[in-house]
Amino acid sequence: MTDINVLTETKSPASSGASQLNEPLWDLIELLFFAYRDFVGDPDEVLIKLSFGRAHHRVLHFVNRNPGMKVAELLDILRITKQSLGRVLKQLIDQGYVLQREGAQDRRQRLLYVTPKGEQLALKLATLQTERLSRAVAELGPGAHEAARRFLAAVIDTENRDAVLRQIARGNRKAR
Repeated sequence: MTDINVLTETKSPASSGASQLNEPLWDLIELLFFAYRDFVGDPDEVLIKLSFGRAHHRVLHFVNRNPGMKVAELLDILRITKQSLGRVLKQLIDQGYVLQREGAQDRRQRLLYVTPKGEQLALKLATLQTERLSRAVAELGPGAHEAARRFLAAVIDTENRDAVLRQIARGNRKAR
């Protein structure tokens, strides 16, 4: 009698030996956790002295890269509650890092801008992270920047990927 509980394993053309759906990619998972820890750790040391945290860093980063962005856009990017953003934004505004203005056509809109003080802090934090990323890219050699960029983009959910890449491109244009 045939054992009907035995599952046959089929490989898709895209799969490789160790990366079966049943076998977690422990090494990559842990490397991402440790890489993220160290990537945000450098700015954390600066932020702690200002009584700020990672949420402040993310808000400052995106407002700096996208001057005049709407609060609603920032909520979409960060995927946090309006209440959480409100607390962080209030601190950044009260301490002179971010400005909030009404929209020209719609006064209900809240548009966000960094102040010179906010721009200076955002640049300081980005410089720390750029130094770490530059060391890693240099260690890997030619083509590493583009390969890392493609890898990170591929990790983003496919339904959000194009919007994220457009957001980054918009930030690059505004930063020039």
